[in-house]
Amino acid sequence: MPKFSSVHVTLLSGVAITAAGIGYALGAQPHMAETIALLQNARAELAAATPNKGGHREKALGLIDAAITEVRAGIVFAQ
Repeated sequence: MPKFSSVHVTLLSGVAITAAGIGYALGAQPHMAETIALLQNARAELAAATPNKGGHREKALGLIDAAITEVRAGIVFAQ
């Protein structure tokens, strides 16, 4: 069994932690997930507004739906 010095163990630990951090950053997508939550909240607020906005409210709802779809597609693409 090979013997590792404390320097080797420290370096290997650092590499493992860095690799795990990079994997988390690429896979977790916390900013994208937060964007979806914010868009869903905005959609709920807009849906609760009165519909007398000359069709602009409805168009905005569609644009928010499209934005949510695009953010989700970006998450899938990055994975």
